[in-house]
Amino acid sequence: MIISLPISLGVAIFLSEIAGKTLSTIVSFLVEILAAIPSIIYGFWGIFVLAPFMRETFQPMLNKYFGFLPIFQGTPYGFGMMTAGIILAIMITPIITSISREVLKVIPISQREAAYALGATKWETIKMAILNAKSGILGAIVLGLGRALGETMAVTMVIGNKAQMKISLFEPAYTMASVIANEFAEASSSMHISALIEIGFLLFVVSFIINSIARLLIYSITIKTGVK
Repeated sequence: MIISLPISLGVAIFLSEIAGKTLSTIVSFLVEILAAIPSIIYGFWGIFVLAPFMRETFQPMLNKYFGFLPIFQGTPYGFGMMTAGIILAIMITPIITSISREVLKVIPISQREAAYALGATKWETIKMAILNAKSGILGAIVLGLGRALGETMAVTMVIGNKAQMKISLFEPAYTMASVIANEFAEASSSMHISALIEIGFLLFVVSFIINSIARLLIYSITIKTGVK
């Protein structure tokens, strides 16, 4: 979300408030295409393009200049938590961008004209539009986060699939979804199957809690703004 959110909101604001109609149509079409790409394709791209780039260029650079931070220490494997995080950011950015753009476009043109009439600048008018659409933008963020939480194949292909917890982002790791995907076919004992089912249940609980908190946030915003 740290990577995806600024990019998503920036692109959405550019498409709805700044770009011309032709450019906005073309870029919006490309964004929707990115949102429709199957996760397995992102996984293959991560294996053959992103992981080698991370291992040979990006992670050594981070280790060289920011190696004093624990999150950038260790061996640059290429496969690991950082690579999986970047893949997820790329996957959810089109979703948040597309929904945020539609929310911003719904704001009546009369509100923008009123802001200009009161002497507001272009950026002040954009800020007003974002504030009016914050509940819809929050909903877009929640949908993107839900996609990231439930993603399986792309993450499984690039995270390294090692049952460990390290502070370094270079290290391989496991996610709940990737554990289930990797081990369910080989689970033979009832204990093993029960453990994987419990992981699935915990993943459901985490998703339910996050979506419930987000729903409460949206509800509180609508109460404060008087929107019904």
